[in-house]
Amino acid sequence: MEIRVKSLKFDADQKLLDYVEKKVSKLSRFSDHLEDVEVTLSLLAEPDNKNVRIQTRVYGHDLMIERNAATFEDAVTVAADLMKEKIVRTKEKIIDA
Repeated sequence: MEIRVKSLKFDADQKLLDYVEKKVSKLSRFSDHLEDVEVTLSLLAEPDNKNVRIQTRVYGHDLMIERNAATFEDAVTVAADLMKEKIVRTKEKIIDA
């Protein structure tokens, strides 16, 4: 699984990139069919509002989660947890079908 991180309108420091890599890499535990993951970090118009979008493809389905928070770390954590749940639900649907 390859993780690509894009930062829009700012330059992400190495500490943030390492944090994103650590959190998102855990998603591979929930599916062997997880393809490339793209994480987009962006700043919104409000000064304390950071946006994180995680996109991937698993079992032929495109999955996307987008979350806002006061810090990128909080947004990444919430988005990764929600993506994990979405991957598990998609996997269960495929197996039950």
